[in-house]
Amino acid sequence: MNPVRRNRLLWIAALVAAAGIAAAMITYAIQRNVTYLYTPSEVLRGDVPMKAGSSHARFRLGGMVAADSFKRAQGSLEAHFRVTDGDAEMPVIYTGILPDLFREKQAVIATGRMEGDHFVAEQVLAKHDETYMPKEVADKMGMAHKKHDVAPIKGAAPAPATETK
Repeated sequence: MNPVRRNRLLWIAALVAAAGIAAAMITYAIQRNVTYLYTPSEVLRGDVPMKAGSSHARFRLGGMVAADSFKRAQGSLEAHFRVTDGDAEMPVIYTGILPDLFREKQAVIATGRMEGDHFVAEQVLAKHDETYMPKEVADKMGMAHKKHDVAPIKGAAPAPATETK
């Protein structure tokens, strides 16, 4: 093989290898930083993936702040409340300043981890007006309630019309 062609082939091979390594590193970094949204029902069913070492992965918990569930100790930034999706409730502990719009019976998304039987939040986001609920929370809560509804079968022929005389 001609030395010029061999050098070109080596450069092309090196570029392809570098591009592959870069793509793999980017994919790995994105996967490590992804946080999935789960409802309290999904968490209690065990749908949250486990990490090595038997601790739960970081994820987002979405739902509504349950009525009469918010408590804060006097002189402390530690807040205790429950998040509900209408079917189940999950106790949440958050240490820090809550958003101004945080209140009971309002949509919330908390990012954190499970510790024992409660969720320890690192960040809490609240809805921004009276008619808004985060799309992911609304979709998840809607799916949780659809299990009780009967949907028509797709592709089924309509019932034949009957004639009356």
